[in-house]
Order: sequence, then C-alpha cells, then structure tokens
Amino acid sequence: MTIRWLGCTLLSLMLSISTSHARVLKACGHPFYPPVSWVQGDQLTGLAPSVTLQLFAELGYTVELSADYNWKRCLREVQLGNADIVVAAYRIPSRETYLWFSQQPVIADPVALFVNREKPISFTYLDDLRGKTAGLLLGDSFGERFDQFLAQNTRIEHVSRNRQNFEKLARQRIDFMPIGLLSGRLQSRKMRYHDKVVALDYRVSTEFYYLAVGHRSGLNEHMPFIDRRLKEMQQDGTIQRLTNHYSLKYLDNADKPEPQTSP
Repeated sequence: MTIRWLGCTLLSLMLSISTSHARVLKACGHPFYPPVSWVQGDQLTGLAPSVTLQLFAELGYTVELSADYNWKRCLREVQLGNADIVVAAYRIPSRETYLWFSQQPVIADPVALFVNREKPISFTYLDDLRGKTAGLLLGDSFGERFDQFLAQNTRIEHVSRNRQNFEKLARQRIDFMPIGLLSGRLQSRKMRYHDKVVALDYRVSTEFYYLAVGHRSGLNEHMPFIDRRLKEMQQDGTIQRLTNHYSLKYLDNADKPEPQTSP
C-alpha cells in the first residue's frame, strides 16, 4: 500500500511540474497608452496585458502585472532582470540589446502628430518641424529615423505623464506631440482636450507593438508558441475585439482621476 501510494504521489508531482511553472513572472507596460496598456487605479490593464496573461497562462505560468513603473523605468527593470516581460513595445535596435521580441505584432500603431486646433503648424514634410518644440513622454520612441530627426532638429521637452503634454499643447507651450493615432484620440477625449487638440493628416509612420521578454528572463524558448498564438488571435478577430473592448473601457472611466506612478 505504501509503495502504491508513493508511486501515485510521484506521478501526480511529475504531472504537476510538466503542466505548471512554480515561478511567478513579472510584467510591466506603458502606463499611458490606451487601449494597448494603461494604469487604472492600481492595475495595469488594456489589450496587451490581457493578451500577455492569456498566453503565459496557456504556457502554465502565473504573471504579476506591475503598475508601479513609468515607461522608461519599465524598460529599465526588464533590462536589469528585475522584471521578465514587457507586454507591448516598439521594436527598435537599442531595445533588442536586452529584449527578445515576438515576430508577430500585437497591434499596428499609426503614429500621428497632434497639434493645437487654434494654432496648427503648417506641415507637409519633416523639414517643416525644424526649430519647433516637441513634447515627448520619457522612454518614447517612434522609429529610429524620426527619433533621430527630432533629436537633431527640434527642441524636445520630456514629461513623465501624457496629461502634461496635452496640457502644454492646449496652452500652446509646445508645437506638437507625436503619439499613436488611436491612443491620442482616446486620451484627448478622456482628458477633455478634444476641442483644443487635433491630429494632423500626416502619419509619421506605422509602428507595431510586439510582446517582448527580457534576455535575463529565460523565456525566449516560448517565442515560437507566442508567435503562433498571436497570429491565431489576429486571424480569429480576438485582437480587434479586445481593442474595441478596452477602448470603451478607457472612455467609460473618463471621470476617474489618472494614477500617480513612480518616476
């Protein structure tokens, strides 16, 4: 009886180990980029956190979503190995030194320039931005070419929260703000700046948000599975349904104050 019990116990333990991971993963994301990800209350929420939780649950992991970081610190914590996953990020060369990116994007993100409605800048070519003042969130990137142009030809004012950029734009303290078109429109409505700021027709680029894991996380072996599931979620309409759901969720909380996150 004892041998039989021991055998059953060992079998149960082996099955448990094969289907679940004892390690709890830590994930972070952009705190001000709805519907991709944002902090609501003390929770990181949005399309990308939802997808991350689902995919890693299918792999047998528990994921803890951190809402304590601004965007720049989120990237830094994963680089240092203090966090494992960035729920969604643009893929640029400097980040590939410490992140493994999925090949399949989570969502496409057309980048637009938001300007003051009463004093819009005249814009046809990038050169029209020379000498202007741009508002950027700490850690933001919009592609290597555009980032380099801004650094060399404009005055950049960095902020830690997007509301600061919208306020500056509404008061004509900056000339423009690059941001994803959908996110910019959602935020301007929620913050009640829609009557003061507007997106220009010009698109800086169409960037893509990818799920990423840190080089120190040891999770890169799962990327083929993640790519396959992301492709399936695109094809069956799951990503679009989640995008619509979280866009409405963000706007439904329009009267709730934004969180204060650590710098």
